[in-house]
Amino acid sequence: MKIVLRLEQLALLVLFVALYAQSGASWWLFAILFFAPDLSFAAYLAGARIGAVVYNAMHSWIGVVLLAGASWLIDWQLGYSVAIIWAAHIAFDRAQGYGLKYETGFKDTHLGRIGGS
Repeated sequence: MKIVLRLEQLALLVLFVALYAQSGASWWLFAILFFAPDLSFAAYLAGARIGAVVYNAMHSWIGVVLLAGASWLIDWQLGYSVAIIWAAHIAFDRAQGYGLKYETGFKDTHLGRIGGS
């Protein structure tokens, strides 16, 4: 089952990269922002609970959907581009097996424990 989940996310990553290419937005913007959600790792310095909440906020589809929807409604191209980059990042992470975090620790995710054991 984990392989199917990873393949689904890989397919989404390909889709989001294709959408981004179709948008005509700058690849520099993509390169600069692709790993930006991972800055949320720093919240773990405040403890596992706060770290998990902040990490999950930046790695949940909810923010992507809200940003994409709002960008579509107000015809905001930059917001749409950022939403696609953000979506691509989430799909990239999930394709590697990184899921939303539990408060018990960074390695405990909804997709299973990172690194086994």
